[in-house]
Amino acid sequence: MDIVRAPQKKTGRTVAIVGGAVAVIVLTVAVSSLDPAVPTVARAAVLVDSVRRGDVVREVRGPGTLVPEQIRWITAQASARVERKHFESGAQLKTGALILELSNPDLQIQTMQAEQQVRQAEIDLLNLRTNLRSNLLTQEGVVATTRTQFVSAQQEAQAADSLMKRNLISEFEARNRRAQAEEFTTRYRIEQERLALMAAAIDSQIAVQAGQVEQLKAIARNQQTRLRSLQVRAPDDGVLQELTLQLGQWVPEGTTLAKVVQPGSLKAVLRIPESQAKDVAIGQPASIDTRNGIVRGRVSRKDPSAVGGTVTIDVALEGPLPPGAVPDLSVDGTIEIQKMPNILFTGRPAFGPGSGTVGLFKLEPSGDYAVRVSVELGRSSVNTIEILRGLDVGDRVVLSDMTQYANVDRVRIK
Repeated sequence: MDIVRAPQKKTGRTVAIVGGAVAVIVLTVAVSSLDPAVPTVARAAVLVDSVRRGDVVREVRGPGTLVPEQIRWITAQASARVERKHFESGAQLKTGALILELSNPDLQIQTMQAEQQVRQAEIDLLNLRTNLRSNLLTQEGVVATTRTQFVSAQQEAQAADSLMKRNLISEFEARNRRAQAEEFTTRYRIEQERLALMAAAIDSQIAVQAGQVEQLKAIARNQQTRLRSLQVRAPDDGVLQELTLQLGQWVPEGTTLAKVVQPGSLKAVLRIPESQAKDVAIGQPASIDTRNGIVRGRVSRKDPSAVGGTVTIDVALEGPLPPGAVPDLSVDGTIEIQKMPNILFTGRPAFGPGSGTVGLFKLEPSGDYAVRVSVELGRSSVNTIEILRGLDVGDRVVLSDMTQYANVDRVRIK
């Protein structure tokens, strides 16, 4: 026989379950209401600088090289073959020193042909002058003969008129003599005009031929200069550089043969970033670090265009150069833009634009946390930048690149 038993009460278990659920809900709400965790930055990984007030010299800096102020490039004026080398790169040269001997038989033949053309043109000019003078003399004789005939015809015509009045000759004969007088009058005028034209044309014809002679002489002189250029000589005193030709090598016209420089007269050619070069002006003082000493100088030239993100600046050096200062030596140059007295400044941040408003992390007085503040930056130098608004003297700011924390306004410095 089955016995009916009453079910046990579950009051305690139910209370425990409900209480646990309530606790989970409360904990979830509490956690969700907390602020997100503050990221931590290692103190050794950031650069911290303080805000100061004082005088600052605004400078820009860039790498560069030492370049000779006077460079003479020697180029081939004619295609030729290298026959002999008298010096090697690095040799000290005197003006007129023979560096290379080149050869080109075709150029020698062309030079002789040009000289022969000049001689033939001079002979033609001489013959032209002789012929023109002879023709002029011949024409003067014709004019003289015609004048005699003209005078005689005039006299005969006058005599015929006088005899006809006395009925000593017929009217027909008188008319013939007057016609002859008119004929010789015309012929005399024509021969005089022909003589004038010949005399006027002599100078122009001689000038044309003389001009041709001078043109051929210029061509011959150019050929002679090209022929003499096969003897390559130093144009100035200096040091021979970049002579890489070998014996027997064929050199086309216009090829660079060598370079002669004056090592004692150097200038610095700097490459300044285009964002900083806008304030560089001619005459500004500069200092050049040769790794073996500092040389003072001044800006002498500024390239009007930027190439590869940099602007080329030439600095004329003042004073003696330190030992080891040679052409093509790598140097670092600093140009002084202006002096800024009594300004608020700090170190230049490693990120952001050179000026304008940026966000910087300012350390709290305890130094354990840094908060983002909006700072307006002004004029910048190589290592410093002007503070216009947002910071005060004594504030410490993080200058390192903090772009990875762009979504937070507070970091922990540990």
